[in-house]
Amino acid sequence: MFVSIASYKGGVAKTTTAVHLATYLQTLAPTLLIDGDQNRSATRWAKRGSMPFVIADEKEAAYQARNFTHVVIDTAARPDSDDFEALAKGCDLLVIPTTPAVLDTDVLILTLSAINRIAPNKYRVLLTKVPPPPETEGKELREELQRQGIPVFVAEIPRLKAFERGVTDGVPVSTVHHKIAKRAWEAYEQVGKQITTRHREINKLTSKVGKKETARIARK
Repeated sequence: MFVSIASYKGGVAKTTTAVHLATYLQTLAPTLLIDGDQNRSATRWAKRGSMPFVIADEKEAAYQARNFTHVVIDTAARPDSDDFEALAKGCDLLVIPTTPAVLDTDVLILTLSAINRIAPNKYRVLLTKVPPPPETEGKELREELQRQGIPVFVAEIPRLKAFERGVTDGVPVSTVHHKIAKRAWEAYEQVGKQITTRHREINKLTSKVGKKETARIARK
């Protein structure tokens, strides 16, 4: 399975999402993270400690990917609409992390409108850095995206200091020893489970009922 992570702006936990989805998928089967970000953020993160999966840059990717069951791609930052379309077509699922912010939501919806026309079943938005109650920005963003017909993960990633600790230590939060880190990891586990469940259902339907029904499941 190929999963690409892309964001229309910086600071939305793109690399954090790539690292933790690769960590989850590695618990299921050999997983490669392709570090396609210009800053090599995932590679620098791993150099501070260790990761449970293999990391390669895009130059090595073509050769390396054949040895892995799952591939997670941390893409270059700030793609334009054409880039988003190409990314969606070139993977099983394009994950788009986004944070609750009113002005950013307008930009996100405009960006995703093009993908909706070209590859409507190949992407899903992940809410990240969601503030705790009583703040309502996360809930409001989810409702607005759903009103616009944009697919959103049921799970969301809370705004937690544990992620910063993981970066400092050079590890995913799954190995940070703190009760808050456990909550942070469980959030990404839920996202990973939704991705793998969707992938299994689509594979089953593709072989049984053809493309129309497959597209319907993909929109769920």
